[in-house]
This record gives sequence, C-alpha cells and structure tokens, in this order.
Amino acid sequence: MLPELHSVLNLLEGGFSQIKVLVIGDIMLDRYIHGDVDRISPEAPVPVIRHAQRYERAGGAANVAMNLAGLGCHAILSGFWGSDMEQSELAAILDRAGVDTVGVVSSSLPTISKTRIVGRNQQLLRLDIESREAPPEIELRRLIDRATELVSKVHAVVLSDYAKGALTTQLCAAVINAARIAKIPILADPKTPDFSKYTGATTVCPNLGELSLATGVSGHQTDAILDAAQELIAEHDFQFLTVTMSEKGIALVRRDSKYHSPARAREVFDVSGAGDTVIATLAACLAGGLQIETAVELANLAAGIVVGKVGTVPIARHELVAALTPSSGVTAGEKILDLDHAKIRVAEWRASGETIVFTNGCFDLLHVGHITLLEDCRRFGSKLVLGLNADDSICRLKGPSRPIVGERERARVMAALAAVDAVVLFEEDTPLELIRALKPNVLVKGGDYTVETVVGHEDVIAAGGRVEIVPTVEGFSTSNIVKKLTAPNGTSEEN
Repeated sequence: MLPELHSVLNLLEGGFSQIKVLVIGDIMLDRYIHGDVDRISPEAPVPVIRHAQRYERAGGAANVAMNLAGLGCHAILSGFWGSDMEQSELAAILDRAGVDTVGVVSSSLPTISKTRIVGRNQQLLRLDIESREAPPEIELRRLIDRATELVSKVHAVVLSDYAKGALTTQLCAAVINAARIAKIPILADPKTPDFSKYTGATTVCPNLGELSLATGVSGHQTDAILDAAQELIAEHDFQFLTVTMSEKGIALVRRDSKYHSPARAREVFDVSGAGDTVIATLAACLAGGLQIETAVELANLAAGIVVGKVGTVPIARHELVAALTPSSGVTAGEKILDLDHAKIRVAEWRASGETIVFTNGCFDLLHVGHITLLEDCRRFGSKLVLGLNADDSICRLKGPSRPIVGERERARVMAALAAVDAVVLFEEDTPLELIRALKPNVLVKGGDYTVETVVGHEDVIAAGGRVEIVPTVEGFSTSNIVKKLTAPNGTSEEN
C-alpha cells in the first residue's frame, strides 16, 4: 500500500489546488501526424503515408506544467517561445489546461517544435524546428528576472532542461539561490553530464543513462552507478538524487542510503514524457508536504500510467485516484467520505471509465441479508457507493430505540467490507439529494420495490442510468435480530 495514502488522496481530491509550482525550462510543441502506409514511393525507396490524423501536444517544460495541471496544481510556466503559428497552438493547449504562462518571455527565435510522422504505430520521421543560436543576452536577462521574481510566489520549482538554451548556468544559479532563500524544494531534470549546473538543488532527476554519463560508470552496472551517485550528492550539495530506471522503477539515493520503488507492471506503448510526469509528481508531492518515499511511489505509479499511452500525454489525477482506490487497497477510514469528497472521488472514478453503483440503507446490526445485497450491487458495476442513514434519520424512520449502533461505528463497519468502495452518511429521510449529487450509473434497491417506487429512479434514468431490484434474503433483518435478542430464552416469536 502507498505510504501516507490518506494524505495523498486528500491532495489529489482538492489539496493540490492550493499548491503553486513554477516550471522553468525549454518550451516545445510536439506535433503528431498519423496515417497508414501501404506502398513505397516510385520516386524514391521511402514509404508513402496516407494522412489520417494530426494533433498537437505540449512538450518539454510545457509538458511538465501540463502534468502539474493534470494533478490539480496551479502550474506556472517560464521559458521562451517565438511569435509564430507554433506559439499560438501551444498557447491554446496550455490555456485549455489552465497553465499560467505569465513567466514566458517572447523571443526573436522560433518556438521549438518536433513533428513526428507515424505510420502503423511506427515512427517514420521526426522534423525539428529550432534555432542553433543561443537566445540574445537581453532575452536571457529578461527570463532570469521574470523567473526569480516568480520563485517567491510558489511552493516548489522545477528546472526542466532539454539543452535548448533556456536554462543557462547563470539562470540556474539565480533560481536555485532564490528557492533556497524561500525554503522551497527545487528539482532539476538534467540534460548534461555535468551536474554542477544544478548545485544546491533539492534533487536532480536523471535517468540511468544520464547518471551513467555523469558518474562515468557503465550503464550496465546499476549498483555501481547508484553508489557513485552518492558522491555526486555530497559534491553538489543535493539532498538526494531521484533516478528513473525504466523497467527497474525509480531509485531514491541519499548520501548514506538508497530506496528502491519497483516499476508497476504495465504494457508499454510510448515512454515519451514519462520523465516529465515523474518530476512533476515529485514536485507536487514535496510541495504538498509528503515524504519523499511517498512522492517516489506516486511518481512511479504515474509514470506507469502514462507509458501505457501513445505520444506525450500528461497524467490526470482521476487516473491516480482510480489506481489508488481499489476496495482491497484502501483502509476503511479512507472510504468514509463527506459529500464534497464523495463527489470528487466519484467524478474521478467516472473519468477513468468506472461504472458507479449506488445503494442505501440503515445497516443497523449487519447481517447476511446486507452482505448479499452488497455483493449483488457489485455485479452491476465496478465502484459501489453506499448511502448510510445518519442516526437522526434512523430515529425518525425506526423510532427512538434505533439505531442500536451509532453512525460512526456503522460507517466504519460498512467501509471495511470489500464490496464497498465509499460510504457517505446522509441526514435526510431519503437519499434523494445524495443520488442527485453523485449521479450514479446504476441505482440498486433490495426487497419488494418496483423501479417506480425507488427513490431517485427518475433522476438516474433521465441521466441515462438504470435501476436494478434484487431480492432480499428471507428471514434476515435487523428487526428479527432485535426480537431474538429481547425475547425470553433468546428466541424470537417467529421461532
């Protein structure tokens, strides 16, 4: 189970919205052209692609910012872009995602773009548009001033270095110094074997190949590379190194210790942008006050999700929530939600393609009839939300002697069941408002109801959902249990 799971879910379900992260680096536009290849050109021995689809994505530092926005953070981007069509396309992508581009400086150089031509999922050609010239000194100075000014307004900083000219040694030194004065974490994704450029950063996040070049140790000697990394930490005043190791997972290296997070087994379609996802997740977690081990585990999970997609695609928080909240992996306390958190979690599940099932009841003195109902509910979908009558509600419905078990204890017991994914208490006599707020795909009720007599059926059906009626288990009810407990000699009148 993920360390600090409750804190992680709180951040994913709203806490990250309070966190501002500044991303400084090389901003790019990734363009993809997909098509079919079924012949070779008669003009030259090259495949002919018949165009079928074209789309654009944010790349480089812009993709790091997109990942942060996907986690729910307030992402602020700083770097260079030109005054061209690529800039317009990239600005539109970032604007739709809610990325703040207040830190971006307009440059006399073109916006960096990479166009990948893909036929039958095989990349045939990549066309890069970028200048070989360094940005003019006046533009570099303007970027340093703007970036350092923004450092004092955020909770973490990412240096996303793609060796395209934005992250000069002077800028890195100024930003790292400003971050240390502000006492906020600063993370660097390197593209040079000389890590001195990032001296004083909280962490540098190389992949194994980059760390091999930095240490001079063969890439086939993983243990030796990580041992050598410990010397880099002391040499450059890092707190730790975070090393992505492809199918081996992520290693957290401190001066005197190592922590390994194994990769999550997934089918890999495209590793493009996985490093951006890792550093964005690490930055968000550190800014949110999580332990670095927790941050590494969550980053590993996020990377495993994005490599299962084609192209540069940022992580979305609903994907992480869905991955972190299977019934078997969440404690009972983490399933008990107030309405606001329940709405967020259900929305995240729905965005990940889950089918939401809802049922409700008092569930006072749990018995086999209850268990059978809940197991039947799970047959209709992948996530089960249980609406639980609060004590005052039961008292009005059942009389002053009920409930026998208080709402907090009932909620805890129900949440401990594997069939239940979330428990939400409601004070009203019926769950109508709860159903309207959560908008389940399937509404389930047990007993002698008809579809028309189930509370909330009109709302669910109008939204495209359905109502299911399941039979009750004869002879089992809380009332019968109470009669048996209170009858002479412990037998009910029916017996």
